[in-house]
Amino acid sequence: MVYHLGDDRWWDADAGRWRDNWGRRIRIAVEADILGRIRRTWVVLAAAHRDRDTLKNADADLAAFCQRCYMIHDRPEHQRRRRCTLCQRKAMGDLFGGPYA
Repeated sequence: MVYHLGDDRWWDADAGRWRDNWGRRIRIAVEADILGRIRRTWVVLAAAHRDRDTLKNADADLAAFCQRCYMIHDRPEHQRRRRCTLCQRKAMGDLFGGPYA
């Protein structure tokens, strides 16, 4: 469970302070009315390979990330797969439907 303000600021209960989108400590003005804006969100963790090698499954090679951090960590791999998928679709279109216009 994460308590946040809906604008990438969230409450770090372990440290007892507010953090920004990247986990850096931030200050919120005392006069700011935040109590009415606080939201709760359930966060599901994903296991990620730190060095992106799926053959290494030791504890030191794995990390638990929230969905957002997991997608940022694996962005290069997702981009590579997307390019491959688009190239395969284009090749199938050329093979069966003729060249693209």
